[in-house]
Amino acid sequence: QVQLVESGGGLVQPGGSLRLSCAASGNIFSSASMGWYRQASGKERELVARINPDGSSINYADSVKGRFTISRDNALNTVYLQMNSLKPEDTAVYLCNLNIFRAPRWYNYWGQGTQVTVSS
Repeated sequence: QVQLVESGGGLVQPGGSLRLSCAASGNIFSSASMGWYRQASGKERELVARINPDGSSINYADSVKGRFTISRDNALNTVYLQMNSLKPEDTAVYLCNLNIFRAPRWYNYWGQGTQVTVSS
């Protein structure tokens, strides 16, 4: 069973920065795609950023391009989300996702989430 533990959330002023971390248990991290999602109050969950197993392919939501950076360290089983130039609309619970194919199906695992609040 895979466990994902996020950390690094908190309260930050507009224009500030935060770095989120997600540590994974088990031994499948280096074979899995990792993603950060967010869910604001009353809204649907949305993809923020995704990175493939070796870090060669990265995708961002249009709303965070140029401000957020996803990265991973396979030796530490950890994925990061560096968030710069934060805006009030970035306020949400941020969740880490691990996605892996093990025939005959895909598996998804989720962390418990970490709250990010951008406010003056």
